[in-house]
Amino acid sequence: MTDTLLKTPLHALHVELGGKMVPFAGYDMPVQYPLGIMGEHNQTREKAGLFDVSHMGQARYEGDEAALEALITADLSTLNSGEQKYTLLLNEKGGIRDDLMVSRPWGEHLFLVVNAATKDNDFAHIEAATAGKGKLVRLDDRALLALQGPAAKDVMARLCPAACEMIFMQCGTFELGGAEVYISRSGYTGEDGFEISIPADKADAIARLILAEDEVEAIGLGARDSLRLEAGLCLYGHDMDENRTPVEASLIWALARTRRDRGDFPGAAVIAQQIEDKTCQKRVGLKLTGAPAREGAEIADKDGNIIGTVTSGGFGPTVSGPVAMGYIDRDFLEPGTEVDVLVRGKARPATITKLPFVPANFYRG
Repeated sequence: MTDTLLKTPLHALHVELGGKMVPFAGYDMPVQYPLGIMGEHNQTREKAGLFDVSHMGQARYEGDEAALEALITADLSTLNSGEQKYTLLLNEKGGIRDDLMVSRPWGEHLFLVVNAATKDNDFAHIEAATAGKGKLVRLDDRALLALQGPAAKDVMARLCPAACEMIFMQCGTFELGGAEVYISRSGYTGEDGFEISIPADKADAIARLILAEDEVEAIGLGARDSLRLEAGLCLYGHDMDENRTPVEASLIWALARTRRDRGDFPGAAVIAQQIEDKTCQKRVGLKLTGAPAREGAEIADKDGNIIGTVTSGGFGPTVSGPVAMGYIDRDFLEPGTEVDVLVRGKARPATITKLPFVPANFYRG
């Protein structure tokens, strides 16, 4: 089966480091290393971890930015050189086709990073919708690393001091390990950190350079999932998809106020109605007692009525207990509301909790 899976430029390094390889989004990826998921999670929260996220889609967009903006929720006119925004790619009903990062590291063209499982569909959709107006250039010859954790800044200060001058959601072009790289001060763990886009032929050398630093360990997909869950961050295809809007996913903040006012994005009428009606389900956090809840577990009120569904769940090492996210009816959104989650046929007490489960440690200057 491994022979049919794609491999990132760091595949040999993962195997060398003892990574347990599993299929993920069509790639052979490390779910964990000998340190183990719990150890890797704590390493990232306390020091620094290095993630290979090269399976994600990278692309450059050139040309008419209004054509691209019409597909997403960001206001690209306010995206200055050296800045990055989190945005959503929507369908005609306001459903989320994908979430992505859009940045302007070069001062002119845009740089996009999309999810691995959806990248082919995303890029095809963008190309078709902007044909004759813009040009999408896939950057399949690049790797992508994420250095995350409170010590990430100390590591970067030694290897690329200029990158440490950035604050959260800024980006630029830098020299690292003898290669020109694109770096943003961002990540998906709730910690301070950097995402580094690297020419594929330089990826192994730069990854080894970073891993040689005392504070850094290699981190797999298992800890990446528990870290983003504690940080209250969505996993596409689980916590959001084409059947959920930004209102339901509690991502209305990703819809620029100017775009909301103009109503010039896909599904604008549906989303405006949801905002006005305040009747749709919404994504919330849940703290559980007992066994962790997994995706698909039903959520019930104290009278046994089904009011929602868990979309992500597991053990939160930092909070020392099981946590989950899911969608519930509007009447039960208040933090502190007591509900039950049906785990293996048994009702487990749970409490609605404001997200994130752990404070965000993004560096804002």
